[in-house]
Amino acid sequence: MIGLLTLHLRLPGCASLKEKRGRLQPFLHRLRREFNLSVAEMDLQDKWTEAVITCAMLGNDAAHLQSALETVRKWAETHWSDGDVLDTKIEMI
Repeated sequence: MIGLLTLHLRLPGCASLKEKRGRLQPFLHRLRREFNLSVAEMDLQDKWTEAVITCAMLGNDAAHLQSALETVRKWAETHWSDGDVLDTKIEMI
């Protein structure tokens, strides 16, 4: 199974795509390091003040993946200090 966590982030005050990348990259690297998962910016790449990132995990138990991604979601909402988490979605495929 593949578990996906999608986070819609707001980055207030960003004045360029370079600034947006500079604020997102440390957060994405920390997610990878803390939870050993794949992370990528998936949408709104050309918008300065918003980003959609997706975290992916593989496993053989849907309940375990759901629980692990819920932990990641809570951590992200707590540790995303550069703006707001506007929306989250967890799905299993």
